[in-house]
Amino acid sequence: MVSQEPTASADSPFRSEATPRDLAPQFVLPLVVRIERAAPPARTDALETAARAVLVLLSDERAGGDGEWAEAMRDWQDARIRKVVRRARGAEWRKAEALPGITVTGKSAEVRVFPPVPLDGWPKELAKLQVSGTDLDDPEVPVAADPTAPVLWLNPDLDMSAGKAMAQAGHGAQLAWWELSEEERTAWRDAGFPLAVRTAPRDRWTGLTTSGLPFVRDAGFTEIAPGSCTVVADHPSLRRDER
Repeated sequence: MVSQEPTASADSPFRSEATPRDLAPQFVLPLVVRIERAAPPARTDALETAARAVLVLLSDERAGGDGEWAEAMRDWQDARIRKVVRRARGAEWRKAEALPGITVTGKSAEVRVFPPVPLDGWPKELAKLQVSGTDLDDPEVPVAADPTAPVLWLNPDLDMSAGKAMAQAGHGAQLAWWELSEEERTAWRDAGFPLAVRTAPRDRWTGLTTSGLPFVRDAGFTEIAPGSCTVVADHPSLRRDER
């Protein structure tokens, strides 16, 4: 994924072409969504909960400074910024919850985020979980997003599984976080990281991608073509005056 921002360095993790970051050891941020057969979460709530989970991890004291997860976070951010969403239920979920991480709960969704792990070094409890099978639905059409709150706009022309879209929403939330000042980050955190994930109207998509807001361009490892723009991170603090 890449940010649109013209100030991004040539070695930015948000560039689709090869950079020195590809030579670094590769890490991945695992997210596990709880999907019980009898009560699967709503799709939009799962996407929003995954995005908040990424933000909760980024803001956790264990992820920065001399925290116990800080080294893993640095290693992950020095390479490609990868996230993988897997699903669990029953005993699988209970085993995942026993590992170090943070569970974030939405209206119907539960997502547990873990400190980054080597790309080929997943804990066995997570490695055996499936990536496929995260095709979720919304029982009702999501209400219109609050224009005064952050919105992660999905590309209306891409067909992504719920798991893929959850990872992309997490990327978008992380881009917004990186662009904010410390004061703005603190305010967002203290408010509980309010946000919405919505599919952009087709007639707004081009305008969003050229607005100066950060956006995600996927590396193309799964599901969609490399270089596809997947999410625009529309945080009120990042909107230009002319918008």
